[in-house]
Amino acid sequence: MKVVALVSGGKDSCYAMMKSIHYGHEIVALANLMPVDDSVDELDSYMFQTVGHQIIINYAECMGLPLFRRRIQGSSRHLELGYKTTQGDEVEDMYILLREVKRQIPSITAVCSGAIASDYQRLRVESVCSRLGLVSLAYLWKQDQSLLLNEMIANGIVAITVKVAAMGLDPAKHLGKELAMLNAYLHKLKEAYGINVCGEGGEYETLTLDCPLFSNARIVLDKYQIVMHSSDSIAPVGVLHPLAFHLENKVDTQSLKTVDKIHESCTQTVGPVFEVHDSLERLEATCCWLQDSCNAGLREDLTIVLRKIESQLEGFGFGWENVLYIHLYIDDMDKFSEANETYVKFITHEKCPFGVPSRSTVEMPLVEMDFSRAYMEVLVSNNKDKKVLHVQSISCWAPSCIGPYSQATLHEGVLLMAGQLGLDPPTMNLCSGGPGVEHEQALKNSEAIAKSFNCSISTSAIGFVIYCSKKVSSLDRLDIEKKQETILRQMKISDLQEGKKFKALEPITLYVLVPDLPKRAFVEVKPILYVEDGADAAIETITEKTRSKTSCYWGFKQENWHDSCIQKCVIPGRICAIILSITSELAAKICSDSLPADYVNDNGQHSLPKAHMEQLSKFCIYLLDKAIKDNNFAWEDIMSLRFYIPVSLQMSVELIQPMFSNALFELSEMNQRKVKSYEEPIFNIVPVIGAGRSASSMDNVVTCELLAHKS
Repeated sequence: MKVVALVSGGKDSCYAMMKSIHYGHEIVALANLMPVDDSVDELDSYMFQTVGHQIIINYAECMGLPLFRRRIQGSSRHLELGYKTTQGDEVEDMYILLREVKRQIPSITAVCSGAIASDYQRLRVESVCSRLGLVSLAYLWKQDQSLLLNEMIANGIVAITVKVAAMGLDPAKHLGKELAMLNAYLHKLKEAYGINVCGEGGEYETLTLDCPLFSNARIVLDKYQIVMHSSDSIAPVGVLHPLAFHLENKVDTQSLKTVDKIHESCTQTVGPVFEVHDSLERLEATCCWLQDSCNAGLREDLTIVLRKIESQLEGFGFGWENVLYIHLYIDDMDKFSEANETYVKFITHEKCPFGVPSRSTVEMPLVEMDFSRAYMEVLVSNNKDKKVLHVQSISCWAPSCIGPYSQATLHEGVLLMAGQLGLDPPTMNLCSGGPGVEHEQALKNSEAIAKSFNCSISTSAIGFVIYCSKKVSSLDRLDIEKKQETILRQMKISDLQEGKKFKALEPITLYVLVPDLPKRAFVEVKPILYVEDGADAAIETITEKTRSKTSCYWGFKQENWHDSCIQKCVIPGRICAIILSITSELAAKICSDSLPADYVNDNGQHSLPKAHMEQLSKFCIYLLDKAIKDNNFAWEDIMSLRFYIPVSLQMSVELIQPMFSNALFELSEMNQRKVKSYEEPIFNIVPVIGAGRSASSMDNVVTCELLAHKS
């Protein structure tokens, strides 16, 4: 992508440019925000470094790139973590600046910045990028600061301190010193006082005088003065005010190029400098939509589905802000962009002020079971108290979510994570090497997200749903299953070696065979985790079975083999997760009379009589009811319930849906408990190619996935 780099003059913004080039992008312009008054060194800003701004104008010549600058008119007015467009806020100055850059260089599609740990800064850059249709690149985000500082120095960033404001840093001693000289001392201060060695806590600020991107010249600071802002005896604050400097031309520019080959645009002679002023025109950010395709079936179907869900939410007094998670099923992954374009018309940041819901998108054989071309499952809560992680910047941390769907949503101790592909975060490309490599990367991405909530998929996971594309061979499926166990075990061992103490859950795993996945991926991993709020709260799983009073429904009685149908992960009084698997062998046992000889045809397809499917639906409800009661949960506690039905059964949703509805109704009648329709647990029929507890045998006749939660 062609990139405009936000530059403050500090080490971070310069190294962010180098990392962007490393990952194949092209820096074509620079953008900088500066004070209105040239004599002022520093503004009271939460967003922008301005110390050393007098020298930034020379970056255009040093790099041979156009530099766009704007004087900051606004101030930090919107102080909440998330940002909404606020007149007079300094973020609007960044918007005006980048809008002008994009107007003059329309080919620009991305912005790079040096955010390392500040959500406040990252979210504001992402907000502006979203309004302008640009991608945010933040390759330093969430990186280990000690490693990062050493990398910067090793890769030729020559930067001096221009502000110090921390215990152990003396303006008289440490201002104007190169980072390479201070590196060891900064790490000593980290050990002694816990400072951020990259200065992320405001401990110090830097000015880059030379780096491999400065292909034409380096900056030489001839004279400066120290201006004290505070003479505090513990942590004095001082800034460096440049008085005189000059450029020293580089004769051999070739020797300064990195192995990643800095683009030719960085080796021009002198880049022009533009000062961006207020524009009379008022432009609101708009999204660019593709024209309707000739086959608009999915677009129209999804629009109807979204309108219907929106209407249902309004009927309960809810809105999209009440939605925690969305499963989006489409019938053709070639129409993924169409689905996204339609989706973003309904679900927006403005409609979800508490954070956009997380999402999983999968192609399912919808039409074969008489569904429409788009199908959505929405998890809703009347409690809006949720924590949403939504990082839109491309970084080395985990895959970005550029659209209105987040990486994960934490609600009442349950962490619902978006479906994770085997994407390499900095490039957003699928890892090469086949299904096993993709699966391993998907787990690593899941772990990076989990760590943002101070947990791990190896110890806090309740369950995993692993979608496998039909392109994955049976041998590769077996490899995926083995890697799932191996990688989680290795993560646990690594945590133990680091001295971490934990009580690990034993997660349940469901494998689902689907026609296709986004980006033509082989695997998509969808973890669900339990994040305990109280630090001292005990987490345990039930090992002893607590038997409820045996009930006899529809003639079913407890038998020893029933336990073989069930996988469960239970946290007493909080979570009950169940996967119920009905294989063809178990289906023959359940049905009182034998299945017909043509139950499985020569093509391996099932042809199940309606009466047998009705019997299986009742058995599923019977066994789920027993498992729920055995663990002291009730149907009212259910968050989600899905029945995965293989299309090989050749039954329509109109036929299957009433079977499970009737079974639930009959159960409530037999329990002598009248259940109003809206109090019934919501369930969904999900058509699949196959599903099972093992990747090597996804051939269940019926698979149930249930999650119950007590508030």
